[in-house]
Parts: sequence; C-alpha cells; structure tokens
Amino acid sequence: MHYALVSGGSKGIGYAIATALAKRQFNLVLIARDKEALETAKTQLEREHPVGVEILSLDVSLEHSAETVKNWCTEKKLSLKFLCNATGIGGEEDYLSVGLADSMYMFRLNTEPAMSLIFNLLPFLQKNTPAYILNVSSMAGFAPIPIKNIYSAAKSATIFFSYSLRYQLKKDGISVSCLCPGPVFTKPGIEEATVKQLGWLGKQMAVHPAEVGEIAVQKTLDGKMIIVPGTLASLMSIVIRLLPKRLLGWMYHRFGSEK
Repeated sequence: MHYALVSGGSKGIGYAIATALAKRQFNLVLIARDKEALETAKTQLEREHPVGVEILSLDVSLEHSAETVKNWCTEKKLSLKFLCNATGIGGEEDYLSVGLADSMYMFRLNTEPAMSLIFNLLPFLQKNTPAYILNVSSMAGFAPIPIKNIYSAAKSATIFFSYSLRYQLKKDGISVSCLCPGPVFTKPGIEEATVKQLGWLGKQMAVHPAEVGEIAVQKTLDGKMIIVPGTLASLMSIVIRLLPKRLLGWMYHRFGSEK
C-alpha cells in the first residue's frame, strides 16, 4: 500500500483527513510537535483501520525540518502518493493586538511548512503518480479581514500558491488541491469565537471535522482544486469571491469588529 503524509495530523482537521485516508487504505505518516498526541492518534487509527501508521515528532516551522522529513522518508523507503499540509495556527487576536513576533510566527507557520515539505518531498510523489497534494487553507483566504489580518493574508497566500502549483505539476501527474473550510469546531474556543463574530450564520455554516476530512480527501482524489465543505459555506464562498475586495474589507471591519 502507498503512504500519505499529513503534517499537523495528530489533531483537528489534520487528524480527520488522516482518518479519511486510512479508510481508503493509505498507510500514514503523521507529523506534529506533540509526541503524546501522535501516539494516541497512531493507536486509534491502527485499531480502527487495517493500515500502518508512522509518526514523527517534529516542529515543521523550523528551517531544516522539511529536509529532516525527506531524509527520514528516504531511510524508510516510503512510497509516498499523497501529501497533506494541515499545519497552521489561528487565534482571535491579530497584528495590531499582539506583538510583531507573534504575527510573524503566525504567517510563517501558515505558509512556510507547506512550501518546504512540497519542495523536499516532490521527488517521492513523482515516483508514484498519479499523486496528490492537499494544502489546507480557509475561507478566510478569500477576503481581507481586518480583525484577522495576518491569518487571512497567510491563507490567501496558500490559495494562490496552490492554484499556481497545480498547473506547474499537472504535466508530472500530480494533482494539487486546496481545502478552504468555513467554521470547523475542533475545540470549544473556536465555536465561541465563531458565534461571537458571525452569530447564527456561523453556526449554520459549521461542518463537523470528520465530514471535512471525508470531503477533503474524496474531492482531492477526484482532482478538484478548491474544496469548501458544506452547502451553505460553499455558497457563501462563491459570493465572497465575487465581491470586490475593498467592499469585503469594509464589511468585515464594519460588522465583524462590532461583535
């Protein structure tokens, strides 16, 4: 069986994607910083699915981490067919509300690991075509959001990077997709913040993590570029993408900051 590598795969959306891949009989490599969470994920996935799960406790935000992953995969002689970049960080405060170092870290963590891992692991995918890359972004990447300035900018960068890469790698038999979910309540704090900012609409748009994972993996294997789970979220994303960015920025500032 082929392998799928999921960065940020121990919890949340990353774990949901790993579960959906295991259901399709992909062996897994899960990467995250928290070794205990990785071991828990490994135990649960191997108990529920007939797959092997390798874990690598690593901070992918560090400069040479992607090269470490490449060397590790080489030593293991892994047949890598699917790469999912789910590492990222959000937060309720942003840019003007926190220190510059925190904002820079948020931007780097939401962009650089995906770029580095793809660059280093591309030769593995090229040997196992058709192969797939899934980058996890957000609906926030479709609009300039003043109260989430750096987050929305980073997620927008991920979307544009994925679009461009899709056409660069098409000739190699590698399909690139980008997951852009709306609200996903992976922990109580996210639900609280969503209701505070978006009210009833936010709760209606929310999709369960397991469903997000299923939709993300299936549509990636089907070759879809932009993936927005949930009917309401998908419709809202179309509207957001059609509206002028200046108007969107004003709307998010006007209504979002009053919550």
